[in-house]
Amino acid sequence: MLKGKTVLLAVSGSIAAYKIAYLASALKKLEADVHVLMTQNATNFINPITFETLTGNKCLVDTFDRNFEFSVEHVSLAKKADVVMIAPASANVIGKIAHGIADDMLTTTVMACRCKKFVSPAMNTNMFENPIVQDNLKTLEHYGYEVISPASGYLACGDTGKGKMPEPELLMEYILREVGCEKDMEGMKVLVTAGPTREPVDPVRYITNHSTGKMGYAIAKICMRRGAQVTLVSGPSAVKPPEFVELVPVTTAKEMFDAVTERAGRQDVIIKAAAVADYRPKYVSGEKMKKKDGGLSLEMERTDDILAYLGEHKRPGQFLCGFAMETENLLENSRRKLEKKNLDMIVANSLRVEGAGFGGDTNVVTIITEKEEIPLEKMTKEETAGKILDQILKMQNH
Repeated sequence: MLKGKTVLLAVSGSIAAYKIAYLASALKKLEADVHVLMTQNATNFINPITFETLTGNKCLVDTFDRNFEFSVEHVSLAKKADVVMIAPASANVIGKIAHGIADDMLTTTVMACRCKKFVSPAMNTNMFENPIVQDNLKTLEHYGYEVISPASGYLACGDTGKGKMPEPELLMEYILREVGCEKDMEGMKVLVTAGPTREPVDPVRYITNHSTGKMGYAIAKICMRRGAQVTLVSGPSAVKPPEFVELVPVTTAKEMFDAVTERAGRQDVIIKAAAVADYRPKYVSGEKMKKKDGGLSLEMERTDDILAYLGEHKRPGQFLCGFAMETENLLENSRRKLEKKNLDMIVANSLRVEGAGFGGDTNVVTIITEKEEIPLEKMTKEETAGKILDQILKMQNH
């Protein structure tokens, strides 16, 4: 995913420095070329050898180290860098960079970089809230740096408050958003539905299905990484929502219908990946269940058909993609749904195919359009999402 990308990790003096080892390792697994810059104080918290072992590159601390590969090393690295992550960023380093002070390898290299730069402050709450530090952060933002808001919690000094560096997983998402994908969806507005819906029977029970939301969440994540402005309308799901998307949580099919139709007119692409419950309990004389033959009888009615509504009200230039999950006659039933509901594309998968269906991390789908059928091999849901988006863009560009 990050092959051919150079990531600079700038580590300053903070107890949170150890977390960057996890980030460096994760970036390396994605095939990034990772270089670590450290302040002298940072070496008191983690040994540079750790980073050299994880990245395969020399960890740079001393500006005047004569054992270097390039003639002017800080400039060479700055030219290579695709993204810089200053984390943890101490109050001292924030202040120096904000005011143009370059007195070590870290600050000198960062000053020479023209690429995107992230700053992740990590310090005592009182230090972080100090108006001088806040002014310095605003100065960095003025010059194009993006400040990652610190988390709140128990700090190493024993205080509780804002100042914790976010976990490496979140820092990684900032990097992936910046350089993880080509920005071929820049400026597009995309609405994705995901997850199941729940139709209440009574205060305790409800009707639902086995959808987890993984496929829809993967699509929303890849859309975001490719530059789109994403709205994710999601039923109840245990999956962690992707970062940097607008999440609209819903529970019932009616709530999802209302949330989607309210926003549909403003979208360039709508991808309905949610497995909406097809039926809901019908009220009969103010009640849902009636006694019948010594037991309980539950009358049902169909829920609102979101795709049918979207197809009927599709505006010119809008792209509409649905999903079909079948147990038999997959292609025939899916194509019938494509035509009946006025879709541009439908993604079909079978519950009978190993590696497809609900709950897993892989999928096996066939992309169906008016003119062609494109079967995909088993792949991760993020990879599947990428292939689906590739086809959407291909159709839009023609």
